Amino acid sequence: MITLLTGDNSFDINRAVKRLVADFAGQAEKVDGADLEIRQLPDLLMGVSLFSEKRLVIISDLSANKLIWPEFSTWLGRVSDDINLILVEPKPDKRTSTFKELKKLARVTEYNQWEPRDTAKAEAWLVDEAKQVGFKLDAPSAKLIVRRVGLDQWQLYYAIQKLAAVDVINQSTIESVIDANPTENVFNLFEAAMQGDRARVASMLAVIEQTEDPFKLLGLLSSQAFQLAAVITASSTDDIAKDLGIHPYAVTRLKQSARKLGRGGARKIIDIFATADDDQKLSRADPWLLIERSLQKIASI
Repeated sequence: MITLLTGDNSFDINRAVKRLVADFAGQAEKVDGADLEIRQLPDLLMGVSLFSEKRLVIISDLSANKLIWPEFSTWLGRVSDDINLILVEPKPDKRTSTFKELKKLARVTEYNQWEPRDTAKAEAWLVDEAKQVGFKLDAPSAKLIVRRVGLDQWQLYYAIQKLAAVDVINQSTIESVIDANPTENVFNLFEAAMQGDRARVASMLAVIEQTEDPFKLLGLLSSQAFQLAAVITASSTDDIAKDLGIHPYAVTRLKQSARKLGRGGARKIIDIFATADDDQKLSRADPWLLIERSLQKIASI
C-alpha cells in the first residue's frame, strides 16, 4: 500500500506518521528522500525482510531529489504488496507525472495549516489535547490560549505542555505561563491607546521595547489602524475576519473601539501613523519616541 502525506501542517503530518509507526508491528524504516540514490530503490521498494513478513518504509522529501522524483512514477507499480510505503511530501510539485500517478495509486491525505475559520476547531482540539495530557481545560481558557498563541498547532501543543505543569489553570496563570505572540502584544498595546489608558501604554511599551524592533512595531501598529478602519466600514464581522485573516475575537474587540471612535476617530488614527511613518523615514526623532508619541495622541482622541 502507498500513502502520501502532504500539506503545510507539519504537526498533523508528524502525528500521522507517529500513528502509523505505532500501529506497525515491527521496526519502521525511515529514509531521507533528498539523499536517496537510484541503486537503493530495488531493495527499498521490492526487497523482503528476514525478520518480518511486512515492512513499513517512510520516505521524506523525495521530491527534493531531482534525479529520482521525475522517474519515480515508473517505480510505483513495482512496490511490493508486503511493503507499506509512506511518502511525506509537504509541498510536492503537483504538475509532475509522479504526483499525478500518486493521486491515482496512493491514499492521499492533505494536512493544511489552520486558518481563522478554524478557530472553533482549534479551541476544541485544545480541550481534547489537555484531556489526553491529563488535565481539564474549559472552553473560555481554550479561547484565551488561541487568542494569545494563534492557530499554529505546534505553538498550541507547547502551550498545553506548559499548562500540564501548573496546579491551577485560570486566566491569570495562562497569561503568566503562555507568552503572547507579537501580534497579540501589538493588539493589546493598540487597544490600550484607543481606550485612553496612558499609563498602560507606557507600561506595555517599556516591556515591548526590550524585545521588539521599533520599525517592525510601527508597521504592525499601522496595520492595526488599517484593520480598525476596515471593521468600521465592513457590513459583516465574519467577512472582515476572513478577508483580513484575523481572529474573529479580535474583530469583535476592534468593533467595540470602533463604536467609540467612529469614522472620524479612525481617520485621525490613520493620519497619526502616517505622520509617524514619514517622521521615521526622515529620521526626525528616535523611533521609540515616535511610537510613544503616536500612541499617546491616540489615547487623547
